[in-house]
Amino acid sequence: MSGSQYKRIVLKLSGQALAGSGYGGIDHEVISIIARQVQEVVELGVEVSIVVGGGNIWRGATGSASGMDRATADYMGMLATCINSLALQDALERIGVVTRVQTAIEMKEIAEPYIRRRAIRHLEKGRVVIFAAGTGNPYFTTDTTAALRAAEIEADAILLAKGNVDGVYDSDPLVNPDAVIFSELSYIEVIRRGLGVMDSTATSLCMDNNIPIFVFGLSTDGNIKRVVKGEKIGTVIRGKNDA
Repeated sequence: MSGSQYKRIVLKLSGQALAGSGYGGIDHEVISIIARQVQEVVELGVEVSIVVGGGNIWRGATGSASGMDRATADYMGMLATCINSLALQDALERIGVVTRVQTAIEMKEIAEPYIRRRAIRHLEKGRVVIFAAGTGNPYFTTDTTAALRAAEIEADAILLAKGNVDGVYDSDPLVNPDAVIFSELSYIEVIRRGLGVMDSTATSLCMDNNIPIFVFGLSTDGNIKRVVKGEKIGTVIRGKNDA
């Protein structure tokens, strides 16, 4: 691997990041930029898997808050992640990156079912694997999906690319201009402080499996590659003794 710090990663993208500056839908220019950045990482010899959210299309929590049955709202959110995953697959394959989408809810006409061993085999062959439809269960976020899949495929790290912030802050930087960014946090600190970087289930799962989480801004100048090569940007979350 040419300068990469990791052999295998899970890249977590929020659905909202795919909307760019818009409020919803898919910005094709943004998704093309993401695809090119993923290609750069693949060319380093890194095995890349991706989990993408669906918030640019539908948020289960929003539907539930409006009185919708929670499970139904969450299943709708899982379908939204499938739409985003197919769009990202198309953008990657248009630039020559062989990609497979695997879904936790079977929909064999458009994607493979999630099979752990098959996913690992795809990665070993240099294919990008996109994990869609969350965990396949309501009440679990795509953050938890990223943590679960990272543990299952034995990924070296989770890269949490944010569309509107560039790391983890002590308060919401979009509301508080005096918010302070952390360069490093422990899993316990994230949970204890109630920081909104990942839900507590996902953070606990990463802690139990000692999977570092890198939180950074999704920019146009190759931040994904910079993190993979070990450059210190954004915030890293890991065990206290792993520095």
